[in-house]
Amino acid sequence: MEGILSFLGQIPWWGWVLIFLIIVAIRDIFFNKYHAISHNFPIVGHFRYMLESIGPELRQYIVANNREELPFNRIERSWIYASSKNENNYKGFGTDRDIFRPNYIFINNALIPFKVQKDNPNYKDPYFLPCAKVMGEYNKRRRPYRPASVINVSAMSFGSLSARAVMALNKGCAMSYSYHNTGEGGLSPYHKQGADIVFHIGTGYFGVRDDEGRFDLSKLVKLVEENPVIRAIELKLSQGAKPGKGGVLPANKITKEISEIRHVPMGKDVLSPPNHSAFDDIRGMIDFVEEIAEATGLPVGIKSAVGRLGEWEELARVMKETGKGPDFIAIDGGEGGTGAAPPSFADHVSLPWLFGFAEVYKIFKKYNITNRVVFIGSGKLGLPAAAAMAFSMGADLINVAREAMMSIGCIQAQLCHTNRCPSGVATQNKWLERGINVQDKSVRAHFYFKNFRKELVEMTHACGYEHPCQFTMDDVDLTVGDKNLIKTLAQSFMYHKSTVPFESMKALSECPHLGGNYHQGDAKKEAKAMKKRNLIRY
Repeated sequence: MEGILSFLGQIPWWGWVLIFLIIVAIRDIFFNKYHAISHNFPIVGHFRYMLESIGPELRQYIVANNREELPFNRIERSWIYASSKNENNYKGFGTDRDIFRPNYIFINNALIPFKVQKDNPNYKDPYFLPCAKVMGEYNKRRRPYRPASVINVSAMSFGSLSARAVMALNKGCAMSYSYHNTGEGGLSPYHKQGADIVFHIGTGYFGVRDDEGRFDLSKLVKLVEENPVIRAIELKLSQGAKPGKGGVLPANKITKEISEIRHVPMGKDVLSPPNHSAFDDIRGMIDFVEEIAEATGLPVGIKSAVGRLGEWEELARVMKETGKGPDFIAIDGGEGGTGAAPPSFADHVSLPWLFGFAEVYKIFKKYNITNRVVFIGSGKLGLPAAAAMAFSMGADLINVAREAMMSIGCIQAQLCHTNRCPSGVATQNKWLERGINVQDKSVRAHFYFKNFRKELVEMTHACGYEHPCQFTMDDVDLTVGDKNLIKTLAQSFMYHKSTVPFESMKALSECPHLGGNYHQGDAKKEAKAMKKRNLIRY
């Protein structure tokens, strides 16, 4: 034995490397039954798999140019990161975008911009930008709601996002007066950090279901009574990433905490079906909306991706006939999606937001009921120019998901479905999640929303308006290619949006239904407090 140990001790380091490579080569040639490359090219073949595994990172940081990546290119991400850090988000030397590509957005500025007077809330607070409409006003809900911010957090569940990510977003929303949509995973303790809440009800009825998985109205009423921060309820019919497809929450992912939040049993797979069990058709859905609104007193809306238009036509017709229906409608673009989805669904099922929203809005305009509904846009609209276009088409609010994730550290690794999100945002891995400093990230989220609103307000003033709701379909052009070259939105989609009733920004600031506990002057005080506590770099 001593002789063997002595012999092994005399082997140099490169000898051990050679022995290791010989063992790998023997394994590849004689025992590898599943990988042809490493079998045919032992040792060397492993480098191919290694490079393939880090291919996205290589393309993101080395190969791809600033405008090349999808879903968000480097310039778009850089604007979000700079805005969330409250750093300089300007650029120099002009645009480097291909301004002649199809669907490029041009905002038509006015010859004489809008002048902000001293009595305008934006004179002291450039971030003030609430919704021009009140949710639930037409249907006379007992607790109508005017969102204090036109940009808010879209539906993302605790479970899809980590606990710290949810907390950071909610705290950021509270500071910026935005609302936070819970997603279909139920209302968790991490959603209760001070922001207004839109409670999201999916097909699994998580958080408001009985032991059989059916909707339980009494549980919803109790939840609303115990949590006055819930200001509206959203019923999900479908989502952009995978409309018409349900999902399964495996038993091994159901922790005691998730079990209590979602009201699901431990040790059993939980099904989120593709359709609702509480209703079967359009009239049934409207009755369900009215039942929830009557029981809770809150505005109730629906969220859906857009595909077949006949059912939207029926919805608008029945709403016109009955005077009932959802108080708000969130249109989700087929290009969206923060969670897992089959590529066939994510790539091909449902229309992109630009086309889907236009078709739905035209239907509601046909029945002259657009001003009964607050329209919400969701689908890569988290940049000011895209938001201006959305308002021009008839949107009243913008919901953002991936952009909000980026504001708290998401790097677009596209590993949301693997539980290996390197930034700790879309994972339940406790080690990865610990990388999120909730206080720091909440401040970043808060600045993203505020700086977004500030830039949108400035674009609005440049076009001669006081509020983005005043944008018209003639205020935005799109390049369309061929010999048409460029067209206004009205020419491209063949409709004009309805005029939104709007008095002034001052009147909005005095609205009794304004959410978010908004008070003028808080924005600057909060920013100074954050700087003093060294929670963010300036």
